[in-house]
Amino acid sequence: MNILVTGGAGFIGSHTVVELVEAGHTPFIIDNFTNSDSSVIDRLEKIVGKPMQFLNSDVRDARKLSGFIENNNIDGVIHFAALKAVGESVEKPLDYYRNNLDGLLSVLEVMTTHNINNLIFSSSATVYGVPDTLPITEDAALKTPTNPYGATKQMSEQIIKDVAKTSKLRATLLRYFNPIGAHTSNLIGESPLGTPNNLVPIVVQAASGKLKEIVIAGDDYDTPDGTGVRDYIHVVDLAKAHVKALEKMNANGNKLDVYNLGTGKGSSVLEVIEAFEKVNNVKVPHRIGPRRDGDIATVYASAEKAEAELGWKASLTLEDALRDSWNFAKQSPQEQDS
Repeated sequence: MNILVTGGAGFIGSHTVVELVEAGHTPFIIDNFTNSDSSVIDRLEKIVGKPMQFLNSDVRDARKLSGFIENNNIDGVIHFAALKAVGESVEKPLDYYRNNLDGLLSVLEVMTTHNINNLIFSSSATVYGVPDTLPITEDAALKTPTNPYGATKQMSEQIIKDVAKTSKLRATLLRYFNPIGAHTSNLIGESPLGTPNNLVPIVVQAASGKLKEIVIAGDDYDTPDGTGVRDYIHVVDLAKAHVKALEKMNANGNKLDVYNLGTGKGSSVLEVIEAFEKVNNVKVPHRIGPRRDGDIATVYASAEKAEAELGWKASLTLEDALRDSWNFAKQSPQEQDS
């Protein structure tokens, strides 16, 4: 299939492009490089051994998006393009609502115009808000999110559901937990522009000396060591799940599917730091600071539905992901030039 990958130069998008090619599909990338780098396109070409078809544009530019789709006979869309940092969304809610919702609306409108009916949507565990029980299953109630980023994902899911009810759209909502790691080529990985907002890039920068230390956002949560617990999944495992979801959609044509993508196990901030230090034999200076607005204590997934229906489960470990993150950072031009 010819698959449009919005945000395909980003962290998760780029790894998914690799897995699409390896599975025999042809990805077409659109990205405006807001939170990625144009060099990723060259790196993807090195990994897959063939040229990448891509357009440097914002998905909200419907004219350019429409022309790119029309010229490339697109069969389906994997929609990643969005702002994604929880903390930043609390500080800049208008940016998040404008970018994430307008981007989705533009994609859906252009898909409708060109009669493209297959959509994989990059969602988030934040749609569950503060969970009543753990692990979180896909049947859990969607509560009011604790931050604007989560709110944009929950609203986006509702928009997709409403469109699917009244059109030929078939959609799969993939609710991510916490993607980390990098490709074993060391050519692509998580390399945020500016100050990172997610834990592992901050750990990497503290280990490399780019940051003086990590300030852990609170140690008084109701968790074993007081720090927040999350379900960390290797980005390569996550990327493979997108291919599985796409192929299931093409085979059975369900109107709407929802899957959690996680490992089913939570790790605390301190556990991640300690594991990083052990597997990479480096020290990560850190101290305790105040809680961060929008955070909750513990979130981890039940991924049983994805295993049963997609034939997918996470196979790489936390240690694998932390090793790959560090190896990528040591080779990354962004780290070397800093």
